[in-house]
Amino acid sequence: MLVLGSQLLKLYLQLGGLALLGFILGRLLPPKIPLYIGKFLFWIGVPIGVIAFVRRSDLSGSIWLAPAIAWVAILLGVGLSWLWIRSKTNSGSASEKQGQSSLWSHQPTQGSFVLSTMVGNTGFIGYPVTLALVGEQYFAWALFYDLLGTVIGAYGLGALLAARYGEGSKSYKQFIHAIVYNPTLWSLGFGLLVRDIPLPPLLENSLQRFAWSAIALSLILCGMRLSQLHSWSSLKPASVSLVIKMLIVPLFLGIILSFWGLDRPALLILVLQMAMPPAFATLVLAETYNLDRDLAVTALGLGSVGLLITLPIWVLMFGIPTA
Repeated sequence: MLVLGSQLLKLYLQLGGLALLGFILGRLLPPKIPLYIGKFLFWIGVPIGVIAFVRRSDLSGSIWLAPAIAWVAILLGVGLSWLWIRSKTNSGSASEKQGQSSLWSHQPTQGSFVLSTMVGNTGFIGYPVTLALVGEQYFAWALFYDLLGTVIGAYGLGALLAARYGEGSKSYKQFIHAIVYNPTLWSLGFGLLVRDIPLPPLLENSLQRFAWSAIALSLILCGMRLSQLHSWSSLKPASVSLVIKMLIVPLFLGIILSFWGLDRPALLILVLQMAMPPAFATLVLAETYNLDRDLAVTALGLGSVGLLITLPIWVLMFGIPTA
């Protein structure tokens, strides 16, 4: 337990310190700076980091289970959110007849609620958390979960749902473009092709250092983006969505997976990825399709803070190897 406590404390200092630095810089620097940093990470930093970490990842075993579990978590989140919306709209029908408007009757609010329960920030936050707690050997589990689950889920199913509930453009071309031209997906394929090719020690070490620097910069970017979130309204629906996304789904699927005989590090990574706070993609979709932006912003910010509380729960339940 003492080792676990020191490990979590070290992680909190890393996450909190870099995020706090980003928050402060976000308040001081011009608003366009996070945009430039995000583009650098999207096109260069994260793709090169993926190549570097794939070289040290263990690809044996049931690694392809990761994206399958990601999709189960996504669909479970959507299903639970739909059941909640249906229960609230049915219970609110009587009050509406009496002239009281129900929050849950608005489709833009429903859309943001569903999106915030289905995909998490498994990249910018999920990568550093899993690397810090589990290490590089099992990093491919987090990578496959993110790229083949979250990314496609957000800009595939997420876009369809956003168009269904929203009022914006109904064209899916931009989201197809976002998937096809995602450099991280291409870097995963390239990394798998060259992972067994030996590199000079200096180049290998430089590649690894660059990858870790990109991870640190991604945490700073998260802090900078959080500093630009000025709306904390819609606390009640955001809290419900986070209970579904960050507690119910990972707890239910984590218990089931614990009986499958997975290695404890792989199990912990899957649970951590399922328990990540809502992805920034939910805010992008909310803005594009005129959904409830306040709800998306509130869920994103509140979830990022709530992660600090839920992390010890998942590590204690799924991260300590059995004797």
